[in-house]
Amino acid sequence: MINRDFLMGFVSGTVVGAVGYRLYEQNGGQLQRLVQPKQAYGGQQTISSYQPSMEELQAQKERLEDMIAELQVK
Repeated sequence: MINRDFLMGFVSGTVVGAVGYRLYEQNGGQLQRLVQPKQAYGGQQTISSYQPSMEELQAQKERLEDMIAELQVK
């Protein structure tokens, strides 16, 4: 004998799964673009392999320290 709560959960899960699959199929191209690595600098280098220079890192560090100091004052 199947419990009514089990049956309702099964039907709800099936409907949600079907709707999710339908949305995935409709927006598959957008999802693939989000997952694929982005190209930077005209396709020469990917973002994941980009190595910033010491000057860029120092500038980022200073900006972060300034932001932290501003938040600590508030």
